[in-house]
Amino acid sequence: MSWRRSPLAARHRALGSTLEDWNGMETAWTYTKSDLADEHEAIRTKAALMDVSGLRKAHLVGPHSHQVLQRLTTRDVRKIVPGKSAYACVLNDAGKFTDDCILYRTGPNSWMTVYGSGTGFEDMARDAVGKNVAVLFDDDLQDLSLQGPLAVKYLAKHVPGIKDLKYFHHMQTTLFGKPVMISRTGYTGERGYEIFCKAEDAVEIWDIILKEGKRMGIVPASFTALDWLRVESYLLFYPYDNSQMYPFENEGPGDTLWELGLTFTVSPGKTGFRGAEEHYRLKGKERFKIFGVLADTDKILDAGDELWANGKKVGVVTCGMYSRLTNRSMAIARMDVDVAKQGTKLEVKGKNVQCPAIAHTITFDDPEKKKRTAA
Repeated sequence: MSWRRSPLAARHRALGSTLEDWNGMETAWTYTKSDLADEHEAIRTKAALMDVSGLRKAHLVGPHSHQVLQRLTTRDVRKIVPGKSAYACVLNDAGKFTDDCILYRTGPNSWMTVYGSGTGFEDMARDAVGKNVAVLFDDDLQDLSLQGPLAVKYLAKHVPGIKDLKYFHHMQTTLFGKPVMISRTGYTGERGYEIFCKAEDAVEIWDIILKEGKRMGIVPASFTALDWLRVESYLLFYPYDNSQMYPFENEGPGDTLWELGLTFTVSPGKTGFRGAEEHYRLKGKERFKIFGVLADTDKILDAGDELWANGKKVGVVTCGMYSRLTNRSMAIARMDVDVAKQGTKLEVKGKNVQCPAIAHTITFDDPEKKKRTAA
């Protein structure tokens, strides 16, 4: 069903991927020639290279570009200067989450926007109608993500100034003689970098990094490895952690930022973005909370596994992982508000796992975010 073609498809197949679809893009969900635990460990201790080009990239250019994004997203984009980026959410008129994105300001009147699998791009294109802007969906631009503590050490050999690049900043530069934009962002909780390059350069950049980086322990990692990393780092994935997968009875789909723990994406005092009035009205009306689970097992909890307490169902697992680095089985879950507290005793009732557990605050790994923000 994929309609977006990956220039790295042959490389992924060589590693054993069957190239499943995500977001319309051929995506390497797993590699048969490597182990997910090895991929996870490489990113936490060394570094790994991932192809996350399935993210939807679009350019927004023109004198009204910041007005479009000011209406569309929860961030006050006037405070984002060229060279800097920000994580933001997109809401609908009901004040419910529909997508998240990273906004890269590339010039006074130019932006690059990167969306997940929600409706953010379509909403931006709709809001651009009648304004002095141009919108370009850019599948020529590939996104190679080099993540892990050794990522900066490797890139420093080739990119002057990369050590000085701050978290959520980006730079226009070259890598192996190819024009790239390198952003200090990622989806792992580690210090990492996203390399945006032309499709015609992606294979060469991929090959050189893996060949040169092999002696440092840099390996290719599949898309599913991101699930393990994001569980530890409290990084939500639409729609798998959201109510489009777990709808409420007699209610339309969608979760509030209060329920998802994403209110930090709303710039202080900002109004006028889509769904703003409903967003603020829904404060204190949470129907559930995104929270962590620490399970007493060496197995991985599956999405859909039920959480019970005091004889009743109180939650559901949305994504789980097991870390052999910490010997812990952890998960992101949707829980009743009254049990989403540190230490609440739970029982996991799953298809493959039945065990005791506790509700646990997330982030599990590096809660103060010292690794990803390190100078």
